[in-house]
Amino acid sequence: MSWNSSVRCAFLLLGFCSFAGGPGRAAEPSATRTPILMELFTSEGCSSCPPADNWVEQLDAVQPVPGGQVIVLSEHVDYWDHDGWKDPYSSALLTERQRGYAQGLGLTDVYTPQIIVDGYVEVHLASGTHVKDVLVKAAAAPMISVRFESAALASGEPSVLAGRVAIDGAPEKRGGDVYVAVALDKTLTDVLAGENDGKKLTNVAVVKELVKIGKLEKGKAFDQPFRVKLWSGANPANLRVVAFVQEPGLGKVLGAAMTKEIERAGN
Repeated sequence: MSWNSSVRCAFLLLGFCSFAGGPGRAAEPSATRTPILMELFTSEGCSSCPPADNWVEQLDAVQPVPGGQVIVLSEHVDYWDHDGWKDPYSSALLTERQRGYAQGLGLTDVYTPQIIVDGYVEVHLASGTHVKDVLVKAAAAPMISVRFESAALASGEPSVLAGRVAIDGAPEKRGGDVYVAVALDKTLTDVLAGENDGKKLTNVAVVKELVKIGKLEKGKAFDQPFRVKLWSGANPANLRVVAFVQEPGLGKVLGAAMTKEIERAGN
């Protein structure tokens, strides 16, 4: 079976055969759903990546997992940049993050596309049943409550995103590192060289900034402001912000939240 066919079957299994529940299924309020952090390591220079990018885009839009909210982060690595096309969203920091996962999960190497769910499970889209099982299990797992108390362009500093993240204390007394990721909600690129030469590529939740803003201490709550320097020309209408708490050493994700409601300075 080809990669395209595998991804198509996996999405059909997830979105329409098993989860969707038929026409007219009411959307569940995000506040009542368990967050599932899905990190896609990808590159515009990789010819195997567009089907996975498209699958993640559909999953992000449809949200077919009962009781779960899939929070997507598309993390563009930089090791494809020497093969004819430099991905404008590639980042050495994200490559380092992927290598950290490979080491922690005992993988022999990194590759694209690669998907990590909740920081500790690698999934392969060629196995639709496996992907389904992982997401259903993740939706049923207890997570720490993570909330954005605010997210806005800083007054007098339109190139700075400022906000506040609140996290409930973990009853099992686990702690972790608290991260904020600022991502482009959607991108469209005309690729002019490399393996995807001539293609128009779309991506969602493309990570531009990923910063650690503090630590969640064991058994304690977290309530802390954050400030993230944005890039030139950042458009708040095309941003999403994700906060998550992860066990140290790129371990298990304990909780996550996402918002697209970013206030403009002066509002």
